[in-house]
Amino acid sequence: MTRRRTTVLVVGAGPCGLAMAAQLSRLGVEVTVVDAENQAHTGSRAILLWPPVREVLGELGLAERAARDSVRPAALHYHLGSGGSVRVPLTEVNAPLVLPQERTGHLLTEALADRGVAVEWGTRVTKVVPDEHTVTVTATRADGGTTEIEADWVVGADGLRSQVRAQLGIDFSGARFPATFLLAEGRIAGENGAGRNGTRETGTEGISSRGISTEEIHYFLADTGVALLAPLPGGEFRLSGAVPAGTEATAEHAQALLDERGPGGLRFTEVRTVTLFSSDERVAGALRSGRCFLVGDAAHVHSPIGGQGLNLGIPDTRNLAWKLAGVVHGRLHESILDTYDPERRAAIEQTLKATGRMARQAVVGPVARRARDLTWRLLQISGALAHGYAPMLAGWRSRYPDVLFGTPADGTSRSRPRPGTRDPGWIPTPSDEMAGRFQLITYGGSSGQLTSQAAELASRLPELVAHFPLGGRRQRFVLLRPDGYVAASGGADRFSEAAAKLTALAPTTSSPATTARR
Repeated sequence: MTRRRTTVLVVGAGPCGLAMAAQLSRLGVEVTVVDAENQAHTGSRAILLWPPVREVLGELGLAERAARDSVRPAALHYHLGSGGSVRVPLTEVNAPLVLPQERTGHLLTEALADRGVAVEWGTRVTKVVPDEHTVTVTATRADGGTTEIEADWVVGADGLRSQVRAQLGIDFSGARFPATFLLAEGRIAGENGAGRNGTRETGTEGISSRGISTEEIHYFLADTGVALLAPLPGGEFRLSGAVPAGTEATAEHAQALLDERGPGGLRFTEVRTVTLFSSDERVAGALRSGRCFLVGDAAHVHSPIGGQGLNLGIPDTRNLAWKLAGVVHGRLHESILDTYDPERRAAIEQTLKATGRMARQAVVGPVARRARDLTWRLLQISGALAHGYAPMLAGWRSRYPDVLFGTPADGTSRSRPRPGTRDPGWIPTPSDEMAGRFQLITYGGSSGQLTSQAAELASRLPELVAHFPLGGRRQRFVLLRPDGYVAASGGADRFSEAAAKLTALAPTTSSPATTARR
């Protein structure tokens, strides 16, 4: 048996585990990544990278490569069973990238490699023993040997059947989502009778002639069920939908699904992959147990409706990374880690509620279907879909409870942007220099009392907060957390309270306990 130690051990090298490790490495934390599989996961799997994920990729220096390799849809297009359609435009601030999960994982692996961290494949965790100061993890290697790793902290990112979660004895209650889905990917051609010069229109031209834009994600809400048709990089498409029992994972059944629920006149010319899958809706009883944490599918799973998988899992890692790094480096008191579970549990519950609502609307009966379609048309006319529904999918409606700073002393939270929310008007500067630091933005010029107080706070806690004074008539401030959520905001009269609460996050001594033990 070999023995070694590390600061943070990440178990699982899917996108969430890789994102966790890459963010910690960026923040200067020693990290080790192991995975039970012998090689990287393949297949497209999760394909929608909404703004919260895009922000993480940007912070890791991967934004340009992700944009280059992906498709950026211009809209979500819902084709209603009662006729007509509803189009939800996706502005830059709300738009996802369509990128196969295999490619997302490859980009994150490259980011890790650039920082000198390699995934240890074929390393299966068999035992997790936490104590007050460390966690001892036993793992078997692909060569049959055994490794014992002593870590200060462990992050379980090992999926639905998490060994870390099982070893910690954490419940994973929930149920199987009552549907089986068919997923097919490949090339699709459109045929629409006589085209120009008497020819038949095929390929993307033929697809467009059927009212199917190759720059939009399409949902067909047919009487027989719902189908998703999404463009993929390289000119391919993904088709997916819930299917009845007895359906087989064949190209013929994929074509039947396209014929039954699609616009008609489309056919697969090549089916690269076709599979059947089901999903669960489960949430871990605890997201933290002492020095161990759960992220991604190890912490929660839900239906694929709405494409929120990575949009929920990778923000888990963003929430945890800056807190854990702050504790490791001695900038933050260890008690800040207590906020991980309640904050992310709130986000999980919000997502499960939203995806459950979308699932119910997708399978309503004939009478309710007509009411649903009418409601969607009215929401489109009013602009509610563009201003409410799209931001919800994009993650801008996620809100944390008041556990970091707590409710203001006067019991009110009238300030805007509201603490615990994300706002596209206030996004942290993604530079490495700002990594892991709160960003304090003050308005009202450079000579007012508020600006002076903010500058004093930043000079007193330089590793914890950076100050950005801006102009404006009214003196006010916005304090952004490193993960993009608003920590506090308000006028000059509220600043002292916010400054005191930020100061309280720092330990009384700046010496990292982790470093002291080495």
